[in-house]
Amino acid sequence: MITRWFSVAIMVVAFLTCSAPARSEDIWLSTLNLSRIEQGWGQAHADRSVEMNPLQIGGRSFEHGIGTHASSSIPIELDGHGVRLMGWVGVDDETEKRGSVIFRVEADGKEIWSSGVMRGGEEAKEVGLDLTGVKSLVLQVGDAEDGTAYDHADWADLKVEMKEGRPRIAAPPAEAAVILTPKAPPTPRVNGAKVFGVRPGSPFLYTIAATGDRPMTFSAKGLPSELKLDGKTGQITGRLKKPGEYAVTIRAKNSLGQAERKLKIICGPQIGLTPAMGWNSWNCFASAVTAEKVKAAADAMVSSGLINHGWTYINIDDFWQVHRDSKDPTLQGPHRDAQGLILPNPRFPDMKGLTDYVHGKGLKIGLYSSPGPWTCGGCVASFDHELQDAESYAKWGFDYLKYDWCSYQPALESSRGDSTNSVTTLKSWSGSVPKDRAELMRPYAIMQAALAKQPRDILYSLCQYGWGNVWEWGTEVGGNSWRTTGDIVDTWSSMSGIGFKQAGHEKFAGPGHFNDPDMLVVGKVGWGPKLHPTRLTPNEQYTHISLWCLLASPLLIGCDMTQLDDFTLSLLTNDEVLEVNQDPLGRQAGRVLQNGKLEVWAKDMEDGSKAVGLFNRGLDEEVVTVNWSDLGLSGPQTVRDLWRQQDLGKMVDEFRAPVPRHGVVLVRISPAK
Repeated sequence: MITRWFSVAIMVVAFLTCSAPARSEDIWLSTLNLSRIEQGWGQAHADRSVEMNPLQIGGRSFEHGIGTHASSSIPIELDGHGVRLMGWVGVDDETEKRGSVIFRVEADGKEIWSSGVMRGGEEAKEVGLDLTGVKSLVLQVGDAEDGTAYDHADWADLKVEMKEGRPRIAAPPAEAAVILTPKAPPTPRVNGAKVFGVRPGSPFLYTIAATGDRPMTFSAKGLPSELKLDGKTGQITGRLKKPGEYAVTIRAKNSLGQAERKLKIICGPQIGLTPAMGWNSWNCFASAVTAEKVKAAADAMVSSGLINHGWTYINIDDFWQVHRDSKDPTLQGPHRDAQGLILPNPRFPDMKGLTDYVHGKGLKIGLYSSPGPWTCGGCVASFDHELQDAESYAKWGFDYLKYDWCSYQPALESSRGDSTNSVTTLKSWSGSVPKDRAELMRPYAIMQAALAKQPRDILYSLCQYGWGNVWEWGTEVGGNSWRTTGDIVDTWSSMSGIGFKQAGHEKFAGPGHFNDPDMLVVGKVGWGPKLHPTRLTPNEQYTHISLWCLLASPLLIGCDMTQLDDFTLSLLTNDEVLEVNQDPLGRQAGRVLQNGKLEVWAKDMEDGSKAVGLFNRGLDEEVVTVNWSDLGLSGPQTVRDLWRQQDLGKMVDEFRAPVPRHGVVLVRISPAK
């Protein structure tokens, strides 16, 4: 009897166990693998802020969560098993009430929640969302259209209730690094800028960029008598004394044939008529830069053949100067000599010799400073010594200056002539951005006036992260380009967040003055001696180069050029793509169409054609269509694929193409003959 009862009890328990619904489970998202999170600065941390402090928003502490930074993206796979997303969001208190961001949540490609603008010091905002049936979730943090400075964003106490299984941060699909750029033919082809500006009396240096088998000889018709062409190197040098315009025909010849091209030389007040193309040391070497690494970069620009495609500048970023308090002996030494002239650190023992070395290769060379007492890295900068520094740069032979805001503040102006007071004032600076446009313009105007007095052309690159809508006044202080954003890093969130926010800036760009969304992050980068391959996928790299060329942005390579692989080299040597950037009309592309994650950008070209980029910012391949009416066109048009350098045929009314995840199709559209 007891045995029978026990057997029945076991059967009842088993039945109830099998019939009971599965219990859902709350899972902290900070327990997931956060290494795949992409963001604009720093690294995402579990249960800590981006600067590794305990999470705190508006004075309230949180035990769990993810500390990240705009722009960031967290793609999460739920496989339809999610029930609810719960948590809080806000700007971490470590910013001391600075920073402004927007949190967004996308479910299966559609936005289902937005926080609106949230600023430092504000209370956390609660999130509670139904996830029934949702397969994939994307948690995004964007800036509030004012740059990403201090945008330390927390997803606090964030958890997902799951019916079964665990959420996971999605890995992007594997992509092959397919080279689309055809190899340059052995016959000559002349590349590079078609227009060149120089000021009267300044040293002239223009190297004819041409691909094709060597040996190759160069000649020119219509070259002013004051300029000389070296027929073996293609270097044009000399000085033009009087203003004027000169139509020159340049020719390149080898044993297989000859090519020629028109070059317009304009001698007048404006230089930098096309965006600068070159290399900058920061994104690979950062504080580890040395003169030998700069020479190696110049060597690599020549040996790789980049010089034959119009790449020109070799730019030294921060850390060529003496550091204020470094223990590294290679950064120590007197800041200035007895006359107040700036002195380089021991890594750069011969600045004039270095510029001569780079010029000897047919390239130009740039360097870096700040309008404050110190650079971003804590090295000696130019405050109260602007004219002296400009004179030193010119005497050494530099051709380019990147001028980075960093330690400057308007309060310093009252201490001009007293460097001790300048440094003391700096220590109490809150780091807030001046709101008065005149205050933002003043330090750049001071250095521009100093550069204008020099007997050589020095391209002037303003760097202050887009504060005060610099694109509206950059030309007034003599800028040839101006940074419109914070620093870029090699993630999709950073690159796309910066690049696609340039819409609306196009009306402020033109010959001699260009918007600058920061440097290129392809190849091996690392911001220090330890490098890694870019984290951008191949399709994202095609998007990066295509968008920057459409934007008429300065193109500054940020990788170690001594370690260029074939794929990276193919991105940087497609002459039809680079021609979009270097077009003499100097126009910047604008966004003409946006449909969710699909966008079309178009740029007017000098010959009447249009360069058009079809972009897919989504996670799956999509067909993107552009109608002629969107572009202001009518009638049959010839469409050419610029990356493949192939005509796609004559189209009527529209062009459409499948565009891969985070990818682009870049074409040039011309009236059909």
